[in-house]
Amino acid sequence: MKVTDLPPPPSLQEYRTIVGDEKIAALEELTDRLSGVAFQEINSTRSGGGVAEILNSYIPFLTALGLKTTWSVMEAEPAFFEVTKTLHNFLQGKDGFSPSMIETYWETLRKNDGLIDEESDVVTVHDPQPLGLIEFLARDELMRKRLIWRCHVQLETLSVDSVSEIGRLIRKLVEQYHASIFSSFQYLPLWHVPSFIVPPFIDPLSEKNRDLSETEITATLEKYGVDPDRPLITQVSRYDIFKDPVGVIQAFKHVRERESCRKKGCQLLLVGGRACDDPECFLVLRNVRQAAEEHPDIHILDLPPDSPREINALQRASQIIVQKSIKEGFGLTVSEGLWKGKPVVAGDVGGIPLQVKDGWNGYLVSTVQETADRIIYLLKNPDLAETMGSRGREFVRENFLLTRGVLDHLTVADQLVNGKITARGSVICYHPRVMTSDTVNGAEYL
Repeated sequence: MKVTDLPPPPSLQEYRTIVGDEKIAALEELTDRLSGVAFQEINSTRSGGGVAEILNSYIPFLTALGLKTTWSVMEAEPAFFEVTKTLHNFLQGKDGFSPSMIETYWETLRKNDGLIDEESDVVTVHDPQPLGLIEFLARDELMRKRLIWRCHVQLETLSVDSVSEIGRLIRKLVEQYHASIFSSFQYLPLWHVPSFIVPPFIDPLSEKNRDLSETEITATLEKYGVDPDRPLITQVSRYDIFKDPVGVIQAFKHVRERESCRKKGCQLLLVGGRACDDPECFLVLRNVRQAAEEHPDIHILDLPPDSPREINALQRASQIIVQKSIKEGFGLTVSEGLWKGKPVVAGDVGGIPLQVKDGWNGYLVSTVQETADRIIYLLKNPDLAETMGSRGREFVRENFLLTRGVLDHLTVADQLVNGKITARGSVICYHPRVMTSDTVNGAEYL
């Protein structure tokens, strides 16, 4: 299914005011090199989750640059998403995937045969759900096109893929692609496919991230019964066990046990939504509500996909953003919180350490108690929290905005179309834009 209900192409001038002339000029120069190339993005869902959110901004931006771009979404029944959710969990180290699920996977893939446009030149396939579509391409199409597999999850199981039937299958499929893209070096599998490291990104002008008036922020708090006069601690994530919302509740209860914080009457806000490819969210949400035990200062919101502006307002109203993931490919909500000038307390996993520099723009944590301690420290030191938030916003401006992400992705495409990356038998580990090192508090950050 081709996505047609996209936002209109944005004004490049608006982005120029945020990132500067030099970055836009680099994009325009790269666009000239790719003139006439037709791009296609393929994923499993139109809304819900980080991939859909990225593509909702990425496609219009490429259109604004003058590149021909389309977005196609798989058509699938709930049974397929139950399988791919189990597969998603398996890739992040959780047992549960069985070989009997493979047939359900291929049955759906066969029904989506033809989803790859005949006229596309560079095709990016996102995550495991549509990975197998490459099997249905004729040899001449595979030779003519350039296909990229973009992995957004934190890979763990595939580091030992030789002992797993599904691991061997995924490796076999990925190695048919012309290139693969991962978010971090730390879970890059050593497969025979040219591999690129491209961290994800947020759109500063999307409804979820653009500036809002104080009036709108206050109105949103009132709508959901959140007290604007008391400190607010917020985690925004779909309801997934790997986001550990129950652990966030436990940490908040530790915070409230401290006398100084109880006097302040801090509040916890869990904001989540649902993705059609994530059938577990209902069970996780039920467990979250049970863990909250109807605590009057724990607000649990289950928002529809068309709520990015409200999420934006709630993040801006918060004193601290939490992202206590125990597995995380990248975690867009971390950059969202930093972009809004908030310190972020987040799990020391996956792609999060790319964004949070411990003790500089937030804190990295591994346990419930650590999470509680860091929240308490920030509540007691609001000036430090403000300084961390300011650092975080500038760090995101330099490293994790849409303009940088588009530049990286187009650089990968340029290497495949105009460069010399054609070898199928060697691993090429390449970061398309070498991020400059910086030294803060004696530590080197990339």
